[in-house]
Amino acid sequence: MLSKPQIRTVTSLQHKKFRREHGLFIVEGIKSVTEFLQSDYIVQHIFYTPQAAAKLIKIPQNIKSDEVSGETLERISALKTPQGVLALVRIPSYPPLTADALRNTFHLILDDIQDPGNLGTIIRTAEWFGFRRVICSPNCVDVYNPKVVQATMGSLARIEVHYTDITALVRDAPVPVFGTVLNGTPLYETAFGHEGLIVMGNEGNGISAAVLKHIRHPVTIPRIGRAESLNVAVSTAIVCAELARNGKMGAI
Repeated sequence: MLSKPQIRTVTSLQHKKFRREHGLFIVEGIKSVTEFLQSDYIVQHIFYTPQAAAKLIKIPQNIKSDEVSGETLERISALKTPQGVLALVRIPSYPPLTADALRNTFHLILDDIQDPGNLGTIIRTAEWFGFRRVICSPNCVDVYNPKVVQATMGSLARIEVHYTDITALVRDAPVPVFGTVLNGTPLYETAFGHEGLIVMGNEGNGISAAVLKHIRHPVTIPRIGRAESLNVAVSTAIVCAELARNGKMGAI
């Protein structure tokens, strides 16, 4: 049985302030927890119900683990319907991005993405298409928000997510900078080359003015029907699929 202080600590991780304070985030579900156990992330503690125990892979001895009741898991879970397993995972620290790290590959640059589901889906999409990193502006939703983590379906275990000043990044980029806009070169006519930054804009406002002025290659997904816009996660998938179709993803 968990003590009240333990319960308070775990539930506090649903908020960014306390995730940063404790250096931990929550991962839930057998599949996702398994992905993190098999990754380079440091899993600090696992809580599981008796029903979920048989479905879990063997937990290494250096990781704390506790069997808890379904009622207790409900108290600490960030989900409306808990999935039987909850892990506390260390927030990683990545070295600053260098110019060399940006060369000979493609990176997704996210400009103030606000919806947790969108960010999680973009990370999952990035892994599907072979990206190693996703780069976010400081005002993007926190990648360690439980809703984002859940939406990645385990892909976060293998994708580096960096937060940085993307205005400076695109301004000084040593590689071509592409940005999705409403009036640019049609996606299917764009020559992407073998490297670049792909900027995706905010759900409601698109790419910010400060970033937009440094976009060297504006790109548009051709519209056939009458819809006013596309969801940013869907747009990202379309752009990534075009890169893959043209064999540009092999360098990633």
